Amino acid sequence: MSGSTPFKMRLVHLDLKGAPPKVSYLSEIFPLFRALGANGLLIEYEDMFPYEGPLRLLRAKYAYSPSEIKEILHLAGLNELEVIPLVQTFGHMEFVLKHAAFAHLREVGPFPCTLNPHEAESLALVGAMIDQVLELHPGARWLHVGCDEVYYLGEGEASRRWLQQEQNSTGKLCLSHMRAVASHVQTQRPSVTPLVWDDMLRDLPEDQLAASGVPQLVEPVLWDYAADLDVHGKVLLMQKYWRCGFPRLWAASAFKGATGPSQAVPPIRHHLRNHVQWLQVAGSRPTDSLQGIILTGWQRYDHFSVLCELLPAGVPSLAACLQLLLHGGFDGDAKAKVENLLGISNLEMMDPVRYVTGWFSPYHRRRKLIHPVMVQHIQPAALSLLAQWSTLVRELEVALQLAFYPDAVEEWLEENVHPSLQRLQALLQDLSEVATPSPPPPPPPPPTSPGRDTAQDP
Repeated sequence: MSGSTPFKMRLVHLDLKGAPPKVSYLSEIFPLFRALGANGLLIEYEDMFPYEGPLRLLRAKYAYSPSEIKEILHLAGLNELEVIPLVQTFGHMEFVLKHAAFAHLREVGPFPCTLNPHEAESLALVGAMIDQVLELHPGARWLHVGCDEVYYLGEGEASRRWLQQEQNSTGKLCLSHMRAVASHVQTQRPSVTPLVWDDMLRDLPEDQLAASGVPQLVEPVLWDYAADLDVHGKVLLMQKYWRCGFPRLWAASAFKGATGPSQAVPPIRHHLRNHVQWLQVAGSRPTDSLQGIILTGWQRYDHFSVLCELLPAGVPSLAACLQLLLHGGFDGDAKAKVENLLGISNLEMMDPVRYVTGWFSPYHRRRKLIHPVMVQHIQPAALSLLAQWSTLVRELEVALQLAFYPDAVEEWLEENVHPSLQRLQALLQDLSEVATPSPPPPPPPPPTSPGRDTAQDP
């Protein structure tokens, strides 16, 4: 299956902090993941994990049950997908620190995003979370402990006092917490290797990173979702990490959820270019220099943001990116395989509706300007869509209910579908005003005779 790809492991990221799929949907999508070329899953449970005891309040309304977690692992095993669970342990802790019971463990009081690394209770908290996740993943070989985007680190009162001491720095503080979390993992389960996102490590001095003990405990995941990823810069970063003592490195690309917090459909060309760049990074180093690649599919930018592209909408992009990795490019054979596996006649990668954005922009609409030809391109399609709207929305709602829980369906419809109807109606109204010529002004009244006062006529 892997062919000549430099990535022997290809993991699909399931971000469950928004629109988590029903297990019944996962049972249908896992075989497709495998057929497309994936051989693993990175499952970011967040509040969908069935935490117990004092952590039970972290559960979302529709959190998976322990039996459902076991079923997910069983389904993954049937499809030869290795599962790596992800537990946030430093940044992106909103789903924990939003609760009053844990608010005192925030790095900065008003902000629930970052854990205070100075409190012994903080390590006990994430340790308990890790223990419960590992208990339900007895076969895991890796555990991703997050540690990305640790915003406001060093700005809490305890951190400010600590940073006043000579030779202390935010980098040292970050490494200290990473080391403590990774040490907990290895104490509890010596066979499990922690993974961390690499952004908090990138700019640290080599000597500080090498002396921290972290390279002997974790494997960094270098993430970059840009279409114009700096290949040379990424290679230099890999070399830095190796010099610091990290034995293995991972890459992370994106197939959705990386081009805008409210994006509804992935821009496939963007994501394909991102994967082309990662192939160049991997190809510039010896074989197996990267342990694998995680194709991230973010569902929210953080716990409080809106939903971005839903998983079903991201499948064509995921399919194209996986096949690109296997074929070394997205050629005709790769495209044909994607279309065959997805059961579609053409992998659509068109830009937004260019007639509207190019010829009937808000500027044009305010001034009632449009090329007459463009009315013929836009108006019939818009009228047809409006006529079908109620039927399409009912069909969409039924489809969403098959894959997602009621709260996700409600949010998606409210955020994306209902406003779209209002925009469509406004577009048609503006088109009708532009397309219908204004009636000519009434003719002027006939002139009156000079000196005659018509008001006095009988």
